[in-house]
Amino acid sequence: MMRALLLIASALAAPKKHSSDAASRIRRAARNRASNDVGVDPLPLQGKLAIVTGGGRGIGAAVAKALAQRGCRVLITYRSNVDAAADTMLSLPGDGHDARQCDVTDADAVAQLFEDVDADIVVNNAAIYEESHFLDASYEDWQRVWRDTINANLVGPANVIFHAGRSMARRGGGVIVCVSSRGAFRGEPNAPAYGASKAGLNQLSQSAAKALAPSNVVVGVVAPGFVDTAMAAEVLQGPRGDAIRGDSPFNRVASVEEVAEAVLYFTHTNAKWSSGAIIDVNGASYLRS
Repeated sequence: MMRALLLIASALAAPKKHSSDAASRIRRAARNRASNDVGVDPLPLQGKLAIVTGGGRGIGAAVAKALAQRGCRVLITYRSNVDAAADTMLSLPGDGHDARQCDVTDADAVAQLFEDVDADIVVNNAAIYEESHFLDASYEDWQRVWRDTINANLVGPANVIFHAGRSMARRGGGVIVCVSSRGAFRGEPNAPAYGASKAGLNQLSQSAAKALAPSNVVVGVVAPGFVDTAMAAEVLQGPRGDAIRGDSPFNRVASVEEVAEAVLYFTHTNAKWSSGAIIDVNGASYLRS
């Protein structure tokens, strides 16, 4: 009888000891975590050089700022708006930033850019958006819009990936992020050339992800819906604006900062296994499965 009572008492006491040990371990882990946090690098991309095409305004400017805040030196490229590029460059935190005229549709200019600069991160952001309606556009205008849009949104980024990928492969790796669009998936009846160009960009990016992975180059895609930028202002302020905002259950469009945050994901050390992924940033306005 006494032996049974002793066994019961021992069994009842054991959980308290285990509980006490667990609590002690938790307290030690918390102290260690707090101690380690003091030494966390606040500038995880310190020393990296990033190129952001079309970085003078809109999404590109927000991406440039986000990269600079994390320690990057940022080179902004622009096509023609030197004032916007200069303003954005001067607003970036940190040192070593620059702006350079480079039209991504100019193959020679892109080649020269990557001869002059070895970038660790490249954000393929430069693009145009122009509407051309199936039933309303003249044939001449239709052809012009398709030619200009494909050149700017697909051929230009292809030129950038060609040179950036080779440069990064020679130096042991890097990150390329392409800014695509929701329109690549759901169709753009008012801007079919734009939707087609972004669908092509998705395929280009995923092909590059597979081809460049053995060289330690990560290639990712961010696909926003409408974003509150100057490029989209005319549409958002027009008669279709409310309907566009209503596409999302949040009843708004994205901010440039929200898109920039998605771009940054691919620069994280642990993002390598997401190479080839397309991150939707559309406020649940278009869901894929």
